[in-house]
Amino acid sequence: MAVTGTAVAVAISLPGSAGANGVAGPAGTAGTAGSAGASAGTGAAGATGQGDAGAQAAGAGEAGTGNQAAGSAPPPPATVAPAAAEGEKGLGSDPLTDDELARAEQLALTPPAAAAQENVEGGRGPQHLGTLLADPVPGDGARRAEVRFYDYAKDELVTRTVNLGTGKVERSAAQRGVQPSAHPEELREALELILASPLGKGVKEDYKDATGKQLTSTEQLWFNGDVYRPYREANVPAQLADCGKHRCVRLVTKVLNGAWINTRNLIVDLSARTVTRVG
Repeated sequence: MAVTGTAVAVAISLPGSAGANGVAGPAGTAGTAGSAGASAGTGAAGATGQGDAGAQAAGAGEAGTGNQAAGSAPPPPATVAPAAAEGEKGLGSDPLTDDELARAEQLALTPPAAAAQENVEGGRGPQHLGTLLADPVPGDGARRAEVRFYDYAKDELVTRTVNLGTGKVERSAAQRGVQPSAHPEELREALELILASPLGKGVKEDYKDATGKQLTSTEQLWFNGDVYRPYREANVPAQLADCGKHRCVRLVTKVLNGAWINTRNLIVDLSARTVTRVG
């Protein structure tokens, strides 16, 4: 029994002795092992204490940062700088200003030729289609504008280049069979002709089905469109054989903020002021 007890004592004392000097001690050093265990426990407690203190310090730092952020003033609201005032004249390749656009159109409408021309409504003067900044002339810093009109009296595209510095029309050309994109005023007139035509009955019925109201004005519809080009079509009715020479357009329409209304099968010849169904 004494031997057995000694063996147990040695077995218990080994961790303490090994931890102290790396050599197994006698049986009587079991108490030292217990001291070492206590020391180890104290170390663990110390580590735990340090961890708690660190956590508390970190928490205090975060709290301080939070308090500082809370105490700082909020950033000012974002603002948009106003656009720079547009001058009467642009420079170099700047887009044409509103003043230059108006001046170019006025200069291009040279009497008495303009008085003999017609717009899309049949009124006096050609139909304005658009104004662009003309390509610069090498070695000349003057700004020029290219103004395009359509003369419905002759079915001609009229292009005039005006010098915005001198106020003179430097070039003028007329072409037939050339059909640039339609102007919004032309599209509106086309819609007026559709609504006035017997073929516009279906458009009015579709509008009433969609809204429960009568369609009496172009202002009740959103619309867009472009020139009708017969060479893109498989079958062209005889009534539209002159499209290309004449100014013809096709529209897409819809109820304002509502349903689409099919008008793509209605072609308007603005030169002849007729409406033809296709398809």
